[in-house]
Amino acid sequence: MKRTLLLTAISGHLLAGLAIAQETDSPRIEAPIIVTAPGPARSSDELIGNATALDRADIVGRLSGTLGDTLSGEPGVSSTFFGQGASRPVLRGLGAERVQVLTNGIGVIDVSAASPDHQVAADGIDADKIEILRGPAALAYGGQAIGGVVNVIDGLIVDTLPERTVSGEAYGAWNGVNRGTEAGGRAAFVAGPLVFTLSASQRDFGDYKIPGLAESRQLRHREELEHEEHDHDDEDEDHDHHHEEEAAVSGRLPNSFLDTETFGGGVSWVGERAFAGFAVRQQTSKYGLPGHSHAHEEHHDDDDHDEDDHDHDHDHDDEASPYVDLKQTRYDFRAGINLDGPILKAITGTLSYSDYEHSEIEGDEASSVFKTDGIEGRIELDHALAGFEGAVGVQFLDKSLDATGGEAFLTPTDTTSWALFLYETRDWDNGFGIEGGLRVEQLEHDNADAGKVEFDLYSASAGVHQHFGDGWFAGAQIAYTERGPNESELFAFGPHLATEQFEVGDASLSKEKGLNLEGTLRWRGDRASFGMNVFHTSFSDFIYLAPGAIEEDGELVTEEDGLPVFAFVQDDATLYGGEIYGEYYINQGPLGANWKFRSGIDYVRGELDSGGNLPFVPPLRVTAGADADWQRVMAGASVEWADNQRRVGEGQLGTSDYTLINLKTALKLSEYGIGREGTQLFVEVRNVTDEEARLATSVLRDTVPLPGRNVRAGLRYTF
Repeated sequence: MKRTLLLTAISGHLLAGLAIAQETDSPRIEAPIIVTAPGPARSSDELIGNATALDRADIVGRLSGTLGDTLSGEPGVSSTFFGQGASRPVLRGLGAERVQVLTNGIGVIDVSAASPDHQVAADGIDADKIEILRGPAALAYGGQAIGGVVNVIDGLIVDTLPERTVSGEAYGAWNGVNRGTEAGGRAAFVAGPLVFTLSASQRDFGDYKIPGLAESRQLRHREELEHEEHDHDDEDEDHDHHHEEEAAVSGRLPNSFLDTETFGGGVSWVGERAFAGFAVRQQTSKYGLPGHSHAHEEHHDDDDHDEDDHDHDHDHDDEASPYVDLKQTRYDFRAGINLDGPILKAITGTLSYSDYEHSEIEGDEASSVFKTDGIEGRIELDHALAGFEGAVGVQFLDKSLDATGGEAFLTPTDTTSWALFLYETRDWDNGFGIEGGLRVEQLEHDNADAGKVEFDLYSASAGVHQHFGDGWFAGAQIAYTERGPNESELFAFGPHLATEQFEVGDASLSKEKGLNLEGTLRWRGDRASFGMNVFHTSFSDFIYLAPGAIEEDGELVTEEDGLPVFAFVQDDATLYGGEIYGEYYINQGPLGANWKFRSGIDYVRGELDSGGNLPFVPPLRVTAGADADWQRVMAGASVEWADNQRRVGEGQLGTSDYTLINLKTALKLSEYGIGREGTQLFVEVRNVTDEEARLATSVLRDTVPLPGRNVRAGLRYTF
């Protein structure tokens, strides 16, 4: 409790300092332009919803194994953490199909939303920019974006000519926690109106170190109680020995490795008022499914491991060590023209095709294979009329999903959708403005066993805002959304070993409806910024997984194939919460450095109207940090505290609170004439105190903790 009060006090003092003593001799700190938002180009300060953007330098500094883990820590953002290999972002307690993950404005066209052990086919390791968008503008992407939009922009297609004929970067880093390496490179070459782009990256992570035991204290306690309630025969004694081995896993988490490679290339033609480009990107990945091999090996850390031990981390021959082998090839075409007419301002079109396959392998055989291929397109017409600026457009998707093998819990399904969207905004000279949007979508799933299921979906949003002359901004918005169930929610039926559940879908599920209210208050000055968002979302027919039963031989059973039965069900639900965040800058402050202080608090509460809690909702979190810059050297520290989570879903165990402390320093080589701005040697220590931390948003939180202390050192070179 004392630690909670201390961190809250630190955060409060930092936020309070944002409105104090601005110095006017420095340039004003501008908010980033958010290109994900439809309509005219606007900065994050001009949008009602909370919008953030990470540039390339931010991405390299925050890189983790997956997209969700890289973004985790942003205000209101958590992760589904499934070890180093798979995680999706969770925004305000919503994930999966309620957070739309895009690549260059188009869906990733993978199966990551079907299960938390499926990797997202978009990775910050080769991204030029990552944007997070919430609010009315996000709903132009559909009901799946009620939680928000995460857009990974890879920069392979460009719409403006680079300033330099040749430019790019290369970087590499080593991680101690998994004895792993990561590297990436990107370059752009200009030849007249043509721009050629290349990118490549790789990760080679071994099993990662954990601070304590793999099993959580809560899980061990529950199993001890269950043990005491039963008499034990010889078979039970064998089971007890089996569990003792399982609970004893410590040191390095077995089967938590990650190997990835990405290669991409593009060519763009850029004219004075138009552009067109084509790009190809291929991602391959192999990653272990941790939390399922504990019963088969007792894995302890030994700091004296040699190179052979690293190779052992990648040994997949043991049937007890299932892993995923993934490959996606994606083709993108994008073009646009700036008409700058009195009504029609610009036209932009994007078309993407993806061929995706991943195999879940045990031993030498694939226990299941997931394949999906599809094409998605989007055309936007930017316009201005009667004082309004906005975009109208059409979007379509045609994809197929096929799963085969003994552990495939989905049957082949074809999905098609057509949508028409409209987004408008208007600002008056007195600072008052309005914005809103409409989207109409027709969605059809055609399943090999259950047949066709169709949904007509409608979404609408409206908001008002006011800019004040002294840097303040206030806004409010209301949004109504409808989301059609996905393939898993409708048609799943079978063992899903990665989550240790027998999943059962329901083809009779109705569409999910949400009503969101949000208020925003922001302030930006020359040396400081402050923001606060509060939200309340009421869902009708919210879809989630809950303990269930299936009929077998005329009787209802709650266990099948040795796994507990979990069924997709619907209930009304409510989520509410908010974020407070801010930054404060001091030029030539203490120790002669330029200082940047930041702090934030985020909270979300999820309840079922019939009683109980929504599953996998993050707890209260407080973050704070400071960076000092001495022109040639910089150093920084950050702390993240998360409260315990006791308000959990049915059948789930709670999580304990934790505090993560990170340190970093960098030598700016560009100040010594090496490379361009951004060239640096860096060293950081993540989780300095080797704290045991488990995410309440992870399905494996009781068997897969976050990594322990990690020393990460590397070089970034820009040219």
